[in-house]
Amino acid sequence: MTSTRFGETVSDRALNDHELDSPAAADQARIDTDLLGRRLLGRWADERLEGRRKAADPEYWRDDTLAMPEHRARTLQQLERLANDGAVNIAFPKAQGGDENHGGNIAGFEELVLADPSLQIKAGVQWGLFGAAVMHLGTAYHHETFLPGIMDFSVPGIYAMTETGHGSDVAAIGTTATYDEATQEWVVNTPFRGAWKDYLGNAALHGRAAVVFAKLITKGVDHGVHAFYVPVRGDDGEFLSGIGGEDDGVKGGLNGIDNGRLHFTQVRVPRRNLLNRYGDVAEDGTYSSPIESPGRRFFTMLGTLVQGRVSLDGASNAAAKAGLAIGVTYANQRRQFTAGDPNEEVVLLDYQVHQRRLLTRLATTYAVAFAHEQLLQHFHGVFSGEHDTPENREDLETLAAALKPLSTWHGLSTLQEMREACGGAGFLAENRVALLHHDLDIYTTFEGDNHVLLQLVGKRLLSDYAEQFKGADPKRVAQIVAGQAAERVFSGSGLRSAAQLVVDRGSTARSVGVLRTPDEQRRLLTDRVETMVADVAVRLGRAKKLSKAEGAAVFNENQHALIEASIAHGELLQWEAFTTALDELPAGSTKQVLTWVRDLFGLGLIERHLAWYLLNGRLSTQRGASVTRYIDRLLTRIRPHAQDLVDAFGYGPDHLRAKIASGAEAERQREAREYLQAERAAGRAPITEKALKARGSNAKLPTESSSTIDVDATGAKPSPASAAADAAEAAEAETEPATDTSPAEEAVAATAATDDADERTAEKRESVSES
Repeated sequence: MTSTRFGETVSDRALNDHELDSPAAADQARIDTDLLGRRLLGRWADERLEGRRKAADPEYWRDDTLAMPEHRARTLQQLERLANDGAVNIAFPKAQGGDENHGGNIAGFEELVLADPSLQIKAGVQWGLFGAAVMHLGTAYHHETFLPGIMDFSVPGIYAMTETGHGSDVAAIGTTATYDEATQEWVVNTPFRGAWKDYLGNAALHGRAAVVFAKLITKGVDHGVHAFYVPVRGDDGEFLSGIGGEDDGVKGGLNGIDNGRLHFTQVRVPRRNLLNRYGDVAEDGTYSSPIESPGRRFFTMLGTLVQGRVSLDGASNAAAKAGLAIGVTYANQRRQFTAGDPNEEVVLLDYQVHQRRLLTRLATTYAVAFAHEQLLQHFHGVFSGEHDTPENREDLETLAAALKPLSTWHGLSTLQEMREACGGAGFLAENRVALLHHDLDIYTTFEGDNHVLLQLVGKRLLSDYAEQFKGADPKRVAQIVAGQAAERVFSGSGLRSAAQLVVDRGSTARSVGVLRTPDEQRRLLTDRVETMVADVAVRLGRAKKLSKAEGAAVFNENQHALIEASIAHGELLQWEAFTTALDELPAGSTKQVLTWVRDLFGLGLIERHLAWYLLNGRLSTQRGASVTRYIDRLLTRIRPHAQDLVDAFGYGPDHLRAKIASGAEAERQREAREYLQAERAAGRAPITEKALKARGSNAKLPTESSSTIDVDATGAKPSPASAAADAAEAAEAETEPATDTSPAEEAVAATAATDDADERTAEKRESVSES
């Protein structure tokens, strides 16, 4: 086994890869952080940088010393300052002083998570939910009447959709808005406790008005869920007549937001307070809508509010980037345990397990970033009107529903891993990672529970699968089914695996060479999605002739498989986005390193789902085994570039605000190293018990005084030079390898080395328990 720099070991020459192993790969591959940073900023670089400028302003920072009431008050003041800056208005209509820049608005907004997630989410409630609902569900009257107060924050708002009894199932909410023809008013009512609006930002204290989602009832007909503008508090901050509420109190995070509950008892608002873009009621109570189907009308209304999911997708990854910047910087400076050099501890990031923990998540973070940029551009195309078609809206909703779960889970997973990877320091509030994790926990539930969203994606995948059979004649249907059956037989019988073994001819290098190609990675990832969707579709297809209850039971039995297929689809989208971004980079070393990162992400997905690929005959055991071995090789090659890869995120000290990423750890390491070197050079370093035993009867013992200078058998003190020589001799005795050993002796030596490692582990545990 040959050791090389950065902990790389070449243990299998069959894994030769010129691109990875050549001196040019090691010495010439460099990252242009400016080039990569500009690519990561995306289309709306100016707006994103403006968001970062705000996030670096201490006036917007979270103050960890504040109790909940003071934190809420500070966040309210921060929103007032944001409104005064005017930057929050860029998505609103030009007629109201906005810029109709939907993509740029979200790009800048999601960066606020670096200042304080409570600030970001409270701002999102005001302008991204409350304001956006009026903008997208209302018409000119609502824009002219209500948007000015929303935009300048003179009317803090509430987005009142979720109820205590119904969160994900919005169509089943209990709140009603019944039209009174005599007074031309809506009567808003929460008829039972489960219909109370709950978990609402701004509801406990600050909200003055709400967009309330309720079932619209006129002339005795329930036309489904619609949105109504309802004032809830007067200028004195007290609830208006018929309205009450409660404070949700302390939460697991985001305690700068005053979440609460609202209930309505026969509350009357004017007829025109119905946000009537997709459904209206005339003075005589007649209902009309440009969308005839109630179901399609409902999903169209909800689809206009997709920007919440889009923004959470980006904000979650911004937090993951910050966590990785902190974790990688610390891992590049922190040292623990000696290895080849008894006088030099090893940098954390040189350990393979640390590379596995950090660099694989770094690769995923890049994939999420590139996928988010595509999502953001699609969102802007729809909402700016540039590409606003029913088909593009449907694609946008599916894309957001696929990516938001993966990015929010990834953000949480990354922050937790960084917390653990930074040890006790990662748990301190001053290093931010633990608090970011607390605040982002709820992102997996905001704007749609992740599992519910993935079911929506799964249904779209099933719909697209069925589409290929529509209009096909019996012969074509038979061909499609036969082709799928043949593929299952070919893979399931082991023929595909056997063919791979023939092609590879026992060569691990050939196995890796195939797996590293983008075409093969795409084929494997795509094949998994298509196969999983087809399998679920076949099983669900058998339920068509069953009763409704029996059909629901069959769907429930396949729910997990459908969600797994949706996750696989989202992962494929991320891989494709990463590959597209690579294609757009100019040739050079930056593209080369980023290609390794893409391969780490792609092969990491294959490794994560390796059991599926093996069980379904998509990979031979040899190719399967080569995946993990090659990932380990990629890690050692990417490791020297880890700091550049996180520096390219563009976050400075005022964004990270973590002491362990400030250079303080490097300074501590330098101080300790210089002290120990000076002690050894001066002959004051004590001899270890192990070295003493190795030197036998000629060993020099330390004195019992405070001095640590050795004495020889006659009691004479050695000179500093001879003491230093003795220390070097002892170190050599500890590290010098045995020669001319038999296999049996080598086994004994290996056991002794294991014992030494166990002893060091025990010493570490003892030091931890003492601390």
